[in-house]
Amino acid sequence: MAAAQHKAQGLPLPDAPVLETERLLLHVPQLSDFEVFATFYTSPRAESLGGPFDRKEAWSDFASAAGQWLLRGYGFWEITERETGANIGRAGIYHPDFWPEPELGWMLYGNEHEGRGIAQEAAIAARDGASRRFGITAPMSSIEATNTRSIALATRIGATRDGEWETPYGPMLRFRHQTVPA
Repeated sequence: MAAAQHKAQGLPLPDAPVLETERLLLHVPQLSDFEVFATFYTSPRAESLGGPFDRKEAWSDFASAAGQWLLRGYGFWEITERETGANIGRAGIYHPDFWPEPELGWMLYGNEHEGRGIAQEAAIAARDGASRRFGITAPMSSIEATNTRSIALATRIGATRDGEWETPYGPMLRFRHQTVPA
């Protein structure tokens, strides 16, 4: 997408990549994405992340994800559905200071977006985009053992189980994604 189109759509950082798929646009977080994220993050749907959280924690996590783009040059993309223009989730690379390596992650903000292949489409776009643009060729994914949907998605897109590890959020299974040529 050209810089002029980014500006016309109100997207920040015209030099930051926007990933496009058949149904989705993945773009860096912007302030207008916060409300839908906060609604998700303060709801029971955020239980798989340790929530629900309060609005202050939602802001902290949202700002941290946005700041990762400035500090690392990569991060989570917000997922926008092309057809509706709705922000429906995020996918991309999670890599705060306390994380040992880049992690490919994904989440959808509402139940209504599940079962349509959107998370898979976004995860593949984020995985391949991170490889091509940032040289992150074999990210891991940390997934709770009870999160069978994410385990199935990781497996569907070619990740293999690579042990377990103790995270600041508790024990997780680690999956290694196939190396994608940079």
